[in-house]
Amino acid sequence: MLYWLMKHVLLGPILRLFFQPKIIEGAENIPKDGGAILASNHLAVSDSFFLPLMLSRRVTFPAKIEYFTGTGLKGKLQKWFFSGVGQVPIDRSSASAAQGALDTGVRIVREGKLLGIYPEGTRSPDARLYKGKVGVAWIALESGAPVIPVAMFGTDKANPIGSRMWKPHPIRIKIGKPLDFSRYEGLSGDRFVLRSITDEIMYALMELTGQEYVDVYAAKAKELPAAAPEQGEKGDRVPEKKAS
Repeated sequence: MLYWLMKHVLLGPILRLFFQPKIIEGAENIPKDGGAILASNHLAVSDSFFLPLMLSRRVTFPAKIEYFTGTGLKGKLQKWFFSGVGQVPIDRSSASAAQGALDTGVRIVREGKLLGIYPEGTRSPDARLYKGKVGVAWIALESGAPVIPVAMFGTDKANPIGSRMWKPHPIRIKIGKPLDFSRYEGLSGDRFVLRSITDEIMYALMELTGQEYVDVYAAKAKELPAAAPEQGEKGDRVPEKKAS
């Protein structure tokens, strides 16, 4: 109830008015029912608001647990807000907590819902596309659901990193064709398979977004000097498209 109230009454109309979001390609690739994984590039916090706004189906995004554990009035309002826009808390503080987050993703998809996920793991620090983490591949194999690549454009202009206020800027979305990984069924424990699937997803995102690809994890890139990502683990490398 709160999700639809936020989308159609409280927040959605304001976002539509100031940002004029539009799906410019591939709306037909979103299934009308059944579970699926929406794997998106990640330019800004606002990505998680605009994609659900433009789809008729509800989208559930994992969000860091800190958004749900604040105290006082501010904490309660924050928890109410993030719950209302369809986000679920995940704890990434340890290996067991991270596995719990992955299990939550599988459960959401198996329930026939749309799971939104950012394979890069965190926002891009410079609008480039960074190396994907294999969690998205594990969820895809464990759930048997297709992975649908999603490209967000303009959210970094509307919601620049570090900004407190959003700036009116057109938001555009492209949705790619579903990727089927059923050929790898039963191999979710094989790290080479997981990396292969993840690279295929990132290749699809690179083609869809037109972003420059950097073969370094975004979280690591944020810790390096400005010029360092180009000399990261293996330098700038286009992910190889894996054979079907």
